[in-house]
Amino acid sequence: MKLINLKSKSPYLNLAIEEYMFSYCDDDVFMLWQNEPTVVIGKNQNAFAEINVDYVKENGIHVARRITGGGAVFHDLGNVNYTFIANRKGREGIDFEYFCTPIIEALADMGIKSSLSGRNDILIEDKKISGNAQHSKGERVLHHGTILFDSNLDLLDSALKVDEEKIKAKAIKSTRSRVTNIKEYLKSDIKVSEFIDKISEFVTKKYSATLIEAPKSEIINELEIRNSSKKWIYPERDYLSHYKITKKKKFDFALIELFMDMKNDVISDIRIVGDFFGKKDISELEDMIKGRRLSELDEVITDVILPDYIYGITASDLIEFIK
Repeated sequence: MKLINLKSKSPYLNLAIEEYMFSYCDDDVFMLWQNEPTVVIGKNQNAFAEINVDYVKENGIHVARRITGGGAVFHDLGNVNYTFIANRKGREGIDFEYFCTPIIEALADMGIKSSLSGRNDILIEDKKISGNAQHSKGERVLHHGTILFDSNLDLLDSALKVDEEKIKAKAIKSTRSRVTNIKEYLKSDIKVSEFIDKISEFVTKKYSATLIEAPKSEIINELEIRNSSKKWIYPERDYLSHYKITKKKKFDFALIELFMDMKNDVISDIRIVGDFFGKKDISELEDMIKGRRLSELDEVITDVILPDYIYGITASDLIEFIK
């Protein structure tokens, strides 16, 4: 395994390096990295539904979009991000436990008891300290997550706009009420840099990892430019406002929004957004549905492997939601 400790604090460059290692490196990779204050939204999310736009602008907080699904997270220099990139090795579908376990073990090595909860969170007691997401292509899997060490949780709460349906489902008053920092649970007072060193040492020992420098490439430069572009971060500016039919539903596995236009009983256009996971591009599923009559949905969707696009959903779930 290759170990990379990124020096950059730019979300656009760091996400570019991560994607480059996923797409162009054959080795197993573990990365640790930090960003300046940033809201990072999932691949399939509507940015304007996830962030407090005015607050983010006024406070100089970056907004970035990643290539993995899942929900929005907040990064600052009190937070540590980690990335595992590996081959599947016989694992199928979404497997958070496999990649979260080393982080849970590293925290245990520091005297902190944590556990994987729900679909993709690591908790201390009943408070979230890590949110995780995955992306796969062929035999390669990219798994990354946050580790709240000493983050500004008030800033986190103000920057994120959490949907009321999520708050109701989790029976919480706010994001702030369900997150905490690891530093509060440590017996000794250490800096975030020392915490990063401890994670690095644990992973190096567990996987016999070799420390390498971050790569440099014209491809990385191009990905960084794309990552910072308004077209990449806010694609919904060009399409969401004109849809006449909108629906939203909180499933056990994700919050999904549907934007749709109909001509008589034909679905002329459809967009599916949300904090769901999936290994294939959701646009492929949208294209299968476009131009179809409502009465044809059973025929179209039943033969599709839906978890490839929206992990956890069934044909009956989607058909009922659309109709």
